[in-house]
Amino acid sequence: MSDNTSREAGADAAGGGGPKRVRADVRRNLDALITAAGEVFAASGVDAPVRQITARAGVGAGTLYRHFPQRADLIAAVFRHEVDACADAASDLAAQYGPAEALCRWLQRFTAFIATKRGLSAALHSGDPAYDTLPAYFDQRFMPVLGALIDAAVRAGEIRSDVDPEDLLTATRNLTLPAQEDDSGHTRRMVALLVDGLRYGAKGGPAAG
Repeated sequence: MSDNTSREAGADAAGGGGPKRVRADVRRNLDALITAAGEVFAASGVDAPVRQITARAGVGAGTLYRHFPQRADLIAAVFRHEVDACADAASDLAAQYGPAEALCRWLQRFTAFIATKRGLSAALHSGDPAYDTLPAYFDQRFMPVLGALIDAAVRAGEIRSDVDPEDLLTATRNLTLPAQEDDSGHTRRMVALLVDGLRYGAKGGPAAG
């Protein structure tokens, strides 16, 4: 988990409005709780018993409730953690692959995030005010990294220049909707086809010149 997520979780738990530094041991507990909660939620749903989470994290229930007084606080922290992990993957992919390939691989990573988010979707759409800031957080983290990946691919002449980040994110998300949990690579293939379509009309692409 990123330090930002740890600081945010600590601030939320304390009722503060902004990020604050936390001790190393507190951060370790936050990391362990959020990681454990994400795994338990994925396996058993967001209503899984607290003891499953604390046992996996190796902490007591008091530690969990000190940082996350309400279950909604923990669910929101797990969501932010998943968003951060997906967004942070963009820079690593850009360093390892060519621009269009990095874009394709990040979109694949985004579809994995969407699959994870399905387990949280009922809670996130429950109307609980604890989740009110999450849509903005989603856009704040994803739009800049996707925009940077698109810009790099455009500059390299590998994709067309009229790609809108929001449109591409929506199209990719829509590709995951019909897919089952085990879709035998269907979503991955569809995302690869989508990126291949972006190559049409690129400076160095099949319709160029």
